[in-house]
Amino acid sequence: MRKSYHAAHIYMILGVVSGLYYREFTKLNDFDGRTELALMHTHLLALGMLLFLIVLTLDKLFQLSGSRLFTAFFWVYNAGVVISVAMMLVHGTQTVLGRPVPVQVSLTAGLGHILLTAGLVLLFVLLGRRLKELAQSAG
Repeated sequence: MRKSYHAAHIYMILGVVSGLYYREFTKLNDFDGRTELALMHTHLLALGMLLFLIVLTLDKLFQLSGSRLFTAFFWVYNAGVVISVAMMLVHGTQTVLGRPVPVQVSLTAGLGHILLTAGLVLLFVLLGRRLKELAQSAG
């Protein structure tokens, strides 16, 4: 459970810092257009902090952590968030600076989203198994 708490806490800090970076970096560069930097704040808070607070609650109820499946979910999902948000940072910074965004940024962001999806699948498989175990022990 501590892993989920620490992850949520780190994502909360990164979410707040990314919002500050977006506001100050665009202001410093007199930029008022659309940029991926605006999305980093909400992605870190929603996909990071909020998800891990929910996982923390589910873990308390269903004892999810401690299993190999939970460990796999934790690292695959976190890798997906970090890669996706890092590519938002690169893409958004390049946009604000008026530089072209290399195609590798979009390809890497796609990999991040694939890892996010795989992590969520692992979480649902684990949760489904725990619910099935609870139903069998109750009945």
